[in-house]
Amino acid sequence: MIHKGRAPAKINLTLHVTGQRDDGYHLLDSLVVFADVADQIDVTLATDLRISVNGPFSEGVPTDHTNLVIRAAETLRRVHGVTQGAAITLEKHLPNAAGIGGGSSDAATALSLLADLWNVPPLSPHMAEVLALGADVPVCMAAPTPQRMTGIGDVLTPVLNLPDCAVVLVNPRVKVPTQGIFRGLSSRSNPPMDSLPDGADFDGFVHWLRQQRNDLLPPARALAPEIDTALAKLSAMPNVKFAGMSGSGATCFGLVPNMADARHVARAIQVSEMAWWVAPAQVL
Repeated sequence: MIHKGRAPAKINLTLHVTGQRDDGYHLLDSLVVFADVADQIDVTLATDLRISVNGPFSEGVPTDHTNLVIRAAETLRRVHGVTQGAAITLEKHLPNAAGIGGGSSDAATALSLLADLWNVPPLSPHMAEVLALGADVPVCMAAPTPQRMTGIGDVLTPVLNLPDCAVVLVNPRVKVPTQGIFRGLSSRSNPPMDSLPDGADFDGFVHWLRQQRNDLLPPARALAPEIDTALAKLSAMPNVKFAGMSGSGATCFGLVPNMADARHVARAIQVSEMAWWVAPAQVL
């Protein structure tokens, strides 16, 4: 029997770096939402553990033990003493190293599918073994519910009553190294997010967003000037009410009220920048 799942794009609408621990991990305060553009994952029982990768962004994705999905599967097997294997198929529709949690979302979805396949309890996102896979894996395990992510990514608070909206994701096809972005921070101790607006409409939510930050944006801009171009393209579109960068980049997003606006903006940008990845999506 094949178990199928979708690994949605993760979007950091805000990302405040509030400190750094003695072990080097950064403390974050981030509002994370998910979009309905996603990778696809299938799993089925096998005698060994293996992964095959296809899709428009499969190039360069490893298929050995360095693949985060395989590492997640090995973690689940180790925690529960599973002896069965699995054949995993990953269809990549999200760009890699793009700040939208592609690999982390893949790993989170695989953990859920494999727990069902092997008939074992799912791992908790609060487990040290899960956090060891990466700071974004716990929050991606909570998809599709929006989350306020704090600590080193291990403290999750569901965020309810966000207004319905859509998004245009734009990646200028450049990769920015996350470690290099963090090294470029001018300050590692910055104010946290303001309190989230409870029950705000779309305009009120956008007003709140404009008062928040992504502290990784300045060093990302320095490493990849294309980010400024993408933000300028989004901001110039009348239907885009807020433009920002997700995570460590280089994917940027434009927030719009609905999918009709998202499709309109996406078409206009794709026509002018044929080499970019542009995707309209509903915020889940």
